[in-house]
Amino acid sequence: MKQTLRIAVLLTFACAALTAFSNFAQAQKIDIAFGVSTTLAPGASFVDGIESAPSLSGGVFPGFSGDVLFWHNLGFGAEVFWRAGSASCPDSICGFASGISYRPVFYNFNAVYSPKLASHAYLELVGGLGALDTHYSACNLSGASCGGSQLLASSNHFDVDLGGGIKLYLSRGFFVRPEARFYWINNNTDYSANHGARVGASIGYTFR
Repeated sequence: MKQTLRIAVLLTFACAALTAFSNFAQAQKIDIAFGVSTTLAPGASFVDGIESAPSLSGGVFPGFSGDVLFWHNLGFGAEVFWRAGSASCPDSICGFASGISYRPVFYNFNAVYSPKLASHAYLELVGGLGALDTHYSACNLSGASCGGSQLLASSNHFDVDLGGGIKLYLSRGFFVRPEARFYWINNNTDYSANHGARVGASIGYTFR
């Protein structure tokens, strides 16, 4: 959680920097949003019939995002999404009753293009760079008595993300945004594949 909080703080500062830049550049719109997603990825990998790495697929991923549009529907944005609950590491990888779990975190900085489709609908296309934080934790106790956890190991793997969504305005500046992202993750040996996707929806507000 400390690592996640640090990432959230960095994202907050990034959004503040974007806001400051937007004032300088006479920004047209600023969006902030909270969303919930899940992930899709290849299944666990196996070597000689033994599972060798868990899959990134599944779980609930809440997260925050923000963007600033300042020139012809173009701008910059940032987002962070993390797995809400820990998933148990397979015994074949981490050892029987090891109590090791994982909670991956995605954080990215994107270019944003958001043209108007209709009176209350905007397309949103994004692409950029970021990282996957693998975030493995170990139980303080062993076996079934496991009651707490502490960070065991966490490494950041560079990623490239592409995706989009549709902002549907409900009332004034409030919107709902179905969205999807595809991630290519460099050297992702802690999980089963070097790619995955996130699908979900966000609710947010646009400051004009």
